[in-house]
Amino acid sequence: MQPTCTAQEFVDSHIKPGRMVLFMKPTCPYCRRAEELLCQYPFKRESLVIVDITVTRNTERIQDYFQQLTGARTVPRIFIGKECIGGCSELQEMDRSGELMVRLIEMGALTP
Repeated sequence: MQPTCTAQEFVDSHIKPGRMVLFMKPTCPYCRRAEELLCQYPFKRESLVIVDITVTRNTERIQDYFQQLTGARTVPRIFIGKECIGGCSELQEMDRSGELMVRLIEMGALTP
């Protein structure tokens, strides 16, 4: 029988170069705000991955791993490639400053 994956394996399996990942909970207003902002961008297929951490039985352990990995256990946790950019406030600031668009274009995540 296969053991279920650990919180670390679950998180790490989604974080990849060339991909933006939003780890979220559907009940969180900041998560929904981040998702709405990201969905305004014309992402290529598979370049934006939205992961609802509540579908696992490991929500607390996943958030503990976020603390270890990023210094915060709150959601949303947003990654561009393998780098955690933070949460909703950081995403909104990157969007406002134009940095988000630049980073997404640099990694080839958007449709032309």
